[in-house]
Amino acid sequence: MPLQPASRVEQFKQDLGKLRAQALQGGGQKRIDTQHGKGKLTARERLKILLDEDSFIEYDQLVEHRCTEFGMEKQKFPGDSVVTGQGTINGRIVYVFSQDFTVLGGSLSEAHSLKIRKVMDKAMLTGFPVIGLNDSGGARIQEGVDSLGGYAEIFQRNVLASGVIPQLSVIMGPCAGGAVYSPALTDFIIMVRDTSHLFITGPQVVKTVTHEEVTAEELGGADVHTKMSGCAHLAADNEIEALQATRTLFDFLPLNNKDRAPRRFTEDHRMRQDLSLRRIVPDDPNTPYDMHDIIHKIIDDNDFFEIMPDYAQNLIVGFGRLEGRTVGIVGNQPLHLAGCLDINASVKGARCVSFTHAHTHTHTHTHTHGHARWRWPVIRESGTQKFAGGWQGAGGKGWV
Repeated sequence: MPLQPASRVEQFKQDLGKLRAQALQGGGQKRIDTQHGKGKLTARERLKILLDEDSFIEYDQLVEHRCTEFGMEKQKFPGDSVVTGQGTINGRIVYVFSQDFTVLGGSLSEAHSLKIRKVMDKAMLTGFPVIGLNDSGGARIQEGVDSLGGYAEIFQRNVLASGVIPQLSVIMGPCAGGAVYSPALTDFIIMVRDTSHLFITGPQVVKTVTHEEVTAEELGGADVHTKMSGCAHLAADNEIEALQATRTLFDFLPLNNKDRAPRRFTEDHRMRQDLSLRRIVPDDPNTPYDMHDIIHKIIDDNDFFEIMPDYAQNLIVGFGRLEGRTVGIVGNQPLHLAGCLDINASVKGARCVSFTHAHTHTHTHTHTHGHARWRWPVIRESGTQKFAGGWQGAGGKGWV
């Protein structure tokens, strides 16, 4: 006997409730326990820490992949392997996606890609930043070219959004293959020590091809990318610290390239004098000093957020505030290589200036070609005498 209309509605509500409950469980309790056993949070737990309380609005919670090859029709999970939506950080809107490693290793399917592309499109349309919490094994090989095409679409949006809205990537697990290209195209990368990795291909493939035995940490760990390659900007000791650092960094950033940098109330008066600045630079030019001391005395409330602190330490870059407004800071560090610039330091400084140039909002500098609008000031603190010469100063890339 067919169900009556009222019964069909009730049955639909029950089925919908079951699907939503299943979506909240990701890959299931057993895989969640495995995730926790590795010292890692789930995709939804990470969003709960990153965003303001009760601010998350989820998109496409019940979307499933459409692959029917290799038995994939039997491995379907509501929401697939990524959680997407929007929320707020200290009251300001941000679009987010969080890859779920408990669902098929966080691998990227066509449906997974469509969900990420949707939030990126909305972010560019409305002018709000995008934060990606990356924890993915790469492409879902069962979907073949559909998965690879999905990556290409994401990369295209990374490029289109560059310089228009801030893009932040937090690496929360082993990201390999296609999963590392998108973060590399974003403005800032934050990693977690011991549990997050970035590499084109993993240690097993390296061993097979080159016969070189290397661990995941040696190949693409947080220390490698924050100290040697310069691919990552910050490293945290655990996921909670990484997410808190992301919130702090977000507070310094404008929402888009037409928005003014956020302003925060401060009691640090603009006319404040610090007489110690008269004596902080030694009379002897051969005596080093710490440029951090000068930066902290100049900015509001001693609040300096340093970017890439472990890479090219002869140059300091980061963000601070003057009269409550964000400013970019670039300063030579006399304690390292006497503050001389080498290739790594030059690239580090150029990346910071390039970002602030795209999101600046105050002066017009007539020495530039035309009339470029600078909406975000950059403070340049120089404590160097020269460029580093020789093969070492060139980073092994040629003589300077």
